[in-house]
Amino acid sequence: MKREAGDAARLNLPSPDTKRWVVRRKAVVVQAVRNGSISLQEACRRYNLSVEEFLAWQRAIERHGIPGLRVTRLQIYRDTDGEHAAK
Repeated sequence: MKREAGDAARLNLPSPDTKRWVVRRKAVVVQAVRNGSISLQEACRRYNLSVEEFLAWQRAIERHGIPGLRVTRLQIYRDTDGEHAAK
């Protein structure tokens, strides 16, 4: 089933030409995939994302909540995860 542009707007999905991925936009896309509003494949195609990039967003939310999506926090969280794995 192909979704119309109106469906994306109704779901509050970011525009397909989004260049600046702020935390809120990433979270909206992850939530839309999680609740089945948009497929993983459709999200990756629509936003020119790799599956790995999307899955990294999803893991960041699972591990650290929405603040984990902040780009400036990623290195801190990775360092922390590495320390936990080493123990």
